[in-house]
Amino acid sequence: MTGNTTPNIDQDCWQPIDDEQLFHFEDKNKKPRILLLYGSLRSRSFSRLAVMEAARILNHFGCETKIFDPSGLPLPDAAEDTHPKVLELRELATWAEGMVWCSPERHGSMTGIMKAQIDWIPLALQGVRPTQGKTLALMQVCGGSQSFNAVNQMRVIGRWMRMITIPNQSSVPKAWLEFDDEDRMKPSSFYNRIVDVMEELVKFTLLTRGNKDYMVDRYSERKESADEFRKRIDQRAE
Repeated sequence: MTGNTTPNIDQDCWQPIDDEQLFHFEDKNKKPRILLLYGSLRSRSFSRLAVMEAARILNHFGCETKIFDPSGLPLPDAAEDTHPKVLELRELATWAEGMVWCSPERHGSMTGIMKAQIDWIPLALQGVRPTQGKTLALMQVCGGSQSFNAVNQMRVIGRWMRMITIPNQSSVPKAWLEFDDEDRMKPSSFYNRIVDVMEELVKFTLLTRGNKDYMVDRYSERKESADEFRKRIDQRAE
């Protein structure tokens, strides 16, 4: 590499890495807040049962959990964003520090019910980004053999929504065999994997909760804001 090696950046928007900010921790006694979404309206929905099992595990790890019921949620663009179910979902998304998404696999992908919930959560809401920097764990249930199509799709969406999507994930094949008559998940390697995923979600949430805003603070966005500010100043000066 020869010549001028200085990056072509706006020095006013450039920030060095702040180690003290990066390793900032909030009150350890504050329970992590986790929102869980599932993608089926069936009376015996295995994605709902898996989410309920995940919530039990999260509660055991000391989290506060809330499960959103998608019944009555309209399709995106089929109702105003003042619809009660939309407001409920958005309030929960803002409340949460992390999320769990669990969808059945249908036609090789997540269900429309799952996607509708995600689509109703905006990237920005009254100046607040309800998903940016928050943690996300992904699960799916399968009617047949094990597949990862739904979790792979949701992983792409989680990154698009600027969430810290944890590496581990869960896929439960032949889900109808994995739950007993009391709708509790039977002991198995698939149950153990859900425990693993929830444990990892809690760790990532605790690790990032105090500095998530700093971790996703972006040069390009600072520069865009600075350019807009300079533009307004120039307009006033004319």
